[in-house]
Amino acid sequence: MRYYIADCHFFHRDLLDAMDRRNFGSVEEMNDYMIARWNAKVRPRDEVVILGDFSMGNAAQTNEIVAQLHGKLHLIIGNHDNRFLRSKQFDRERFVWIYPYAEMHDEGRKVVLCHYPMPCYNGQYLKNKQGEPKTFMLYGHVHDTHDARLMEQFGQQMRKTMVTGKDGAPFSLACNMINCFCMYSDYEPLSLDEWIARTPMIRYNNRMGNEYDPKERD
Repeated sequence: MRYYIADCHFFHRDLLDAMDRRNFGSVEEMNDYMIARWNAKVRPRDEVVILGDFSMGNAAQTNEIVAQLHGKLHLIIGNHDNRFLRSKQFDRERFVWIYPYAEMHDEGRKVVLCHYPMPCYNGQYLKNKQGEPKTFMLYGHVHDTHDARLMEQFGQQMRKTMVTGKDGAPFSLACNMINCFCMYSDYEPLSLDEWIARTPMIRYNNRMGNEYDPKERD
């Protein structure tokens, strides 16, 4: 099984009181909770793709966290990750790969992976024989901020936009972007299907005749 998660921000004390306002008494409590949630879900042979901003700790601190986590780890580099990646003390051997961008296949579907949201992504309009999307763009970075709301509104507008296909028939533009922010899953890595089920804009996009309301959240 493969799971995805973004913006864990281990050791990021400021997020307890600002922006995310995570409900923890200390950064140690937050770290312990995230590790417990991760390991309760992920088995040693599972894959986990981390979509950036994994840790605000130094190399030694981050090594300690990584050593406790189950699974085969893959890291998409976020804007805060170089603080440990640039150190020679950081144990890269724990990761299958570390890239700024990647594309993978997940049970017949393509996933485009980047820390930053990409409204126009490779394979955006591909569908299977049933007319279901074949490509999903997974990202982080925007947490649950005004930037996250703007990306949701962009996706809504994309899906309302009608264009004419080669056969002359109208169709709506595709935008299957998923913000894998860790707080949306209570710090638990989720599979692609689980993220799709938790994302209102994707869920509604696959129901005929329904429109996504960006104010609706699980």
